[in-house]
Amino acid sequence: YMTPDPSGEYMFDFDGDEIFHVDLERKETVWRLEEFGRFASFEAQRALANIAVDKANLDIMIK
Repeated sequence: YMTPDPSGEYMFDFDGDEIFHVDLERKETVWRLEEFGRFASFEAQRALANIAVDKANLDIMIK
């Protein structure tokens, strides 16, 4: 899910409930509940790379 804010946001949810989001300034995964991070992992760099690609694609489409 991307917000209209230029900085964007990377969030993963399941059935409408947030599981985690990536803090773009700190470049780290923030788990909604600490327990989620015990049985799963997510590399924040993947989210940052996805956002960079999305922004580049959006720039191309705008042109």
